[in-house]
Formats: sequence, C-alpha cells, structure tokens
Amino acid sequence: MTTFRSDFLNTLQARGFIHQISDPEGLDNLLSKEMVSAYIGFDCTARSLHAGSLVQIMMLYWLQQTGHRPIALMGGGTTRIGDPSGRDESRKILSDAEIEANKQGIRRAFDPLLHFGESGNDAIMPDNADWLLKLNYIDVLRDVGRHFSVNQMIQRDSVRLRLEREQHLSLLEFNYMVLQAYDYVELHRRYGARLQMGGSDQWGNIVSGVDLGRRMEQVEMFALTTPLLTTATGAKMGKTAEGAVWLNPDMLSAYEYWQFWRNAADADVGRFLKLYTILPLDEIERLAALQGEEINEAKKILATEATALLHGRDAAKHAEETARRTFEAGETGEALPSIDVDRSEFEAGIGVLSAFVRAGLATSNGEVRRLIRGGGIKVNDTPVSDERALIGLSDLSEDGAVKLSSGRKKHALLRMGGAA
Repeated sequence: MTTFRSDFLNTLQARGFIHQISDPEGLDNLLSKEMVSAYIGFDCTARSLHAGSLVQIMMLYWLQQTGHRPIALMGGGTTRIGDPSGRDESRKILSDAEIEANKQGIRRAFDPLLHFGESGNDAIMPDNADWLLKLNYIDVLRDVGRHFSVNQMIQRDSVRLRLEREQHLSLLEFNYMVLQAYDYVELHRRYGARLQMGGSDQWGNIVSGVDLGRRMEQVEMFALTTPLLTTATGAKMGKTAEGAVWLNPDMLSAYEYWQFWRNAADADVGRFLKLYTILPLDEIERLAALQGEEINEAKKILATEATALLHGRDAAKHAEETARRTFEAGETGEALPSIDVDRSEFEAGIGVLSAFVRAGLATSNGEVRRLIRGGGIKVNDTPVSDERALIGLSDLSEDGAVKLSSGRKKHALLRMGGAA
C-alpha cells in the first residue's frame, strides 16, 4: 500500500475510496504544500441524490476536513444533454423548471456534511449552466473541439460500450465529455480547481478534462476515481428491489434509510463503515471483526452512524429505537412509514390485499396473495391466512394505527385520518 504525505490521500486510501489517480506523486505533492480546490459534478436528473452518490459526497467531506476546498458542481447545463456513461438509452429531456427544482432538492444532501461559505476552504456550489448556456457553438468547435480526437473519444468507455452494444448514441450525448472537460477548465479559471473526482465510470471524461486543461491553460490538473461500488450480492449501490435509496427525507424517511444500512450483508459491514461513517478506523476494525449474532450490533452502529450524518443524531436514535420496539419488543414504532386512511374506509373494511399494496409493502394483489400463501403477511403481528380478510375499526390500536408486516423486515402503518 502506498504511503502518501497528504492527509487527504492517506484518509481516502485507508477508507477504500481510491481506484485510480492520474499522477499519484504529483497530486500528493500538490496536496501537501497548498490548499487544493477539487470538484465533483452532479447532474440534476432527480429531486434527490441516492445512496450511490453518497460516496462522492463523503470524498468532498474528507477533502474539507483535511484542509482543502470542496466544489460541488451542479450540472444545470449538462443535465440538458445527459451523460451516456453506463446507459443504453438517452436520458429524458427535462424542462428548465424541472432542472431547477431538482437542483434545489439535491442541495439538501450536502448541507449536513459540508460547510458552505465564501472564505478559506468553505465549500461552494456553482452551476455549469452559468457558463455552458452562454457558449457560442462555433466558438466551442474552434476553441475547445479542436483539442479533441474523435479516435480517442470513441475509445472512452461511455461511448465504446454503447457502440459495441449497437445502441443509438446521439450527437448530443457524444458531446457530453467535451462539455464535462470544459467544465474542468472553467472551474480552474474561476476557482483554481486542480482536481476532479468521481466514480470509476467517469475516468475517461475526467482524463479528457485533464488533457484539455493542459492544452488550453498550460496547467497540470489531476483525476481521481472511486471503485465501482456494489453490495456483496452484486447489486448496484443505492438501489434495492423496492427502488432507489434516496438521501432526502421527503423521499425516504430516516427510519427507512436506517433500515437500508441495518440490512447490509455481513460481508459489507466493514467496507460500509469506512466509506459511509466517520468512525475511527480502529473502532471500525473492531466492529468488522465481530462474528455470528454479534455482527448485528455492528450493523446497528453502521445504520445509526450513517443516518446521523445525513439526518442528524436525534433522527438516527429515533429510527434505532423504532426498530428496537418493532423488531425486538414487538411494539408499534411511531416512526414507521405510514399512510392516512379515512374513518369511513375502516368502517366499511379495507381489503388486506389493497392495504398492503397501498402501504407500499407489495406491488400488486397477486404479490400479496403469494406472500399470504407463504405465511409472510401479518396484521398487528398476527399472521393472515385469508386473502379476503378485512381490516376494520377493531384492528386499530389505541393511537389509531394498524401495523402491517411483510416478512421480517418490511413494516408500515395504516393510520386513521385525524387520529392521534
């Protein structure tokens, strides 16, 4: 293992963030002698980032903690094109209003982890729409495009893989790497950026920016990427069978977020503790070494620490306590995902099939029927065997809720509207 002089690279290496560095010695020397401005770009394709993006935000966190300046670049301009990396089809074209709304939502994930301001190593959040939307096409072709070789561009993974699979690649998407490279140049001009970071699928785009900076600005720039992150089961990080693990609480509650980390595979615990918490490494080594039933305690710590970083310590403890009451004490945790139902529906009786679909615990009536046949459906912790069963007023607890359970790990509440 390489020993770096800079705190930042040593921290990233020890915690498993580093996959590739364009010039390790040169970057280490730069980081050792001055405050470096480094950036990661985030396109505004949804109202929230998901857990797959969290490793990039954590790199910006450690960058700031070790004395350097993070730049969280919003892709208000590049979102209008769409990055072809890892995709077989073009991204949906969003309106200006949708992009702006997404940008405002995405900002919420950074505030708990970065300190923003206008001095020292305070983080900044520029938007590439500020310069990309003002570019003249002919000027771009002449001043920027002449530095790009089409021969090299078609060898970049983002382009080559699409072509090898004989999937359509528009001229619009083909130009994405040109604009991303130009972002790097513009961020150097405006903020002195010398390092761009990202996932391993961005390596070709980032290296294009390094090359463009050398050609246009005669300055040495650097690239650093993280490994492609998957769970021990091979699933893409930040995705589950139920959908994306969103970072914003209005799209995924703190309790559901806590549960995502609590349900990590045993083999992932040590790696996730390093990447997604700020616990000391010696404590992480102790937790990762636990075996058998004891590993569940390490998973709870992972869940609580990861949730505390994003949602705050109080929300994390509340989620932990809700889980304890729900799973260990057999009680109804008030922080469980819930939906409000009118009293009239309880009076008439709510079909168990409909209830579980409405609560998001199944995708169809057929799925609920299969779960019932397998003994996987419970109402108020009592197994359901009749698919025609109804949930009524008599099933409500004192606080006006009915607990629904699908398997051991998925729970939700039906609450009577207006109930305490």
